[in-house]
Amino acid sequence: MHYDISFPNLGINLDHVGKSVSVFGFEIAYYGIIIGAAILIGFAIATAEAKRTGQNPDDYLDMGIIGVIAGIAGARIYFVIFSWDLYKDSILDIFNLRQGGLAIYGGVIGAVIATFVLARVKRLSPFQILDTVALAILNGQMLGRWGNFFNREAFGEYTDGLFAMRLPLDAVRSGDVTEMMREHIQRIDGVSYIQAHPTFLYESVWCCILLIILFQYRKHKKYEGELFLLYIFGYALGRVWIEGLRTDQLLLPGIGLPVSQLLAGCIVILAGAALLWLRKRHKGIPPLNGAGEYETASDRIERKRPPTKKDRFFDFKKK
Repeated sequence: MHYDISFPNLGINLDHVGKSVSVFGFEIAYYGIIIGAAILIGFAIATAEAKRTGQNPDDYLDMGIIGVIAGIAGARIYFVIFSWDLYKDSILDIFNLRQGGLAIYGGVIGAVIATFVLARVKRLSPFQILDTVALAILNGQMLGRWGNFFNREAFGEYTDGLFAMRLPLDAVRSGDVTEMMREHIQRIDGVSYIQAHPTFLYESVWCCILLIILFQYRKHKKYEGELFLLYIFGYALGRVWIEGLRTDQLLLPGIGLPVSQLLAGCIVILAGAALLWLRKRHKGIPPLNGAGEYETASDRIERKRPPTKKDRFFDFKKK
């Protein structure tokens, strides 16, 4: 197998991109390392947001562990259901996550279900929790897509555009290679290569842009749950386009329609309608402050004014 990955029209050539690293004789997949790092950063984001909004950060450490487990389980179940042909003859492979096979939508569904259950147990607002973890989830999606880069998966149809990604034919799953790709196979130094859209990169960049927008908007939300609604609307909007490029789509059995693209379209419609209705319902209402209460005029004045010498003195005393 050949391990080079290149972006020829950008002049980027990576000679050896492995799928794992050896630590004391154990092979650890980069996919797992990236997911692990994304989870840790997600914890940091969620607890920081909890502190900012006057919640107990310890609640998110407790809920986060269960939420992560539920998210990974949901992502795997979703993938296996719609890729059953890959596992029907080898059931034990269902539990092998080292080669990938996690569907983002399944992960979000699993995490949301866990949120409502845990919120009921802890007597907390599920919508405030969802707003608090929205940025953490989006960060996980942004970073997690780079696991697809190392696994040479989740790429799109043939292209010779600016961002075209060139991969050795023997390094990708044969089922992900389309007829158009085979028609444009290149032979370089005796090695066959395909070119494709790097859809993992498109989605990672889309998530990054969305993360910046939501980070800036979070102090202006008018109701609990608004940030999460904006997240799923924005993410699904990008997936409607990106999913249409991919060659490894999960298809509805018997129908043949792309599951994730269809689901993304439905989410855009439903979340968009909910955002419009709730925006109209909260028209004229000031944004929520950090404690989850509506701001008063004095709150807004205080938030906008620069700190005085007195403020800095008392901040120093607190430290």
